[in-house]
Amino acid sequence: MEFRIQSAQLRPEEDRSELEAPSCGGYVSFEGWVRDRNEGQEVLKLEYQAYEQLATREGARILDEAAVKFPIENAVCVHRVGELEIGDLAVWVGVSSGHRDEAFRACRYIIDEVKQRVPVWKKEYYASGDSGWVNCEACATPGHSHG
Repeated sequence: MEFRIQSAQLRPEEDRSELEAPSCGGYVSFEGWVRDRNEGQEVLKLEYQAYEQLATREGARILDEAAVKFPIENAVCVHRVGELEIGDLAVWVGVSSGHRDEAFRACRYIIDEVKQRVPVWKKEYYASGDSGWVNCEACATPGHSHG
């Protein structure tokens, strides 16, 4: 089980190899891509920032929870930080298990919990020239910084 935050481009094919095991008959992955629209606005790019130490700890906790809830063999989740362009891979989750159902359910659990609990913040840059933090109540606080 591994959760990572990284600024380098994600390489799912390399992370997938960590999940292979003779006992596994199922593998499921999720890829989150940067899209060009959000809430009716044209998005030009994104910036992700994280509280890396806490994010890594909470991400690992989520993977451990998934292993308890679902009989999986292994799981990896990697989230990018920094500036990302449209189409870039922002987050990747891979899960292997003896059977496909557990892999599907664990993968869904992991990405849903990561989006809710891991301190990673997304700033969108719009074609209008505006920008804004998405789903970050603390970001609205004057003087707040993620760096």
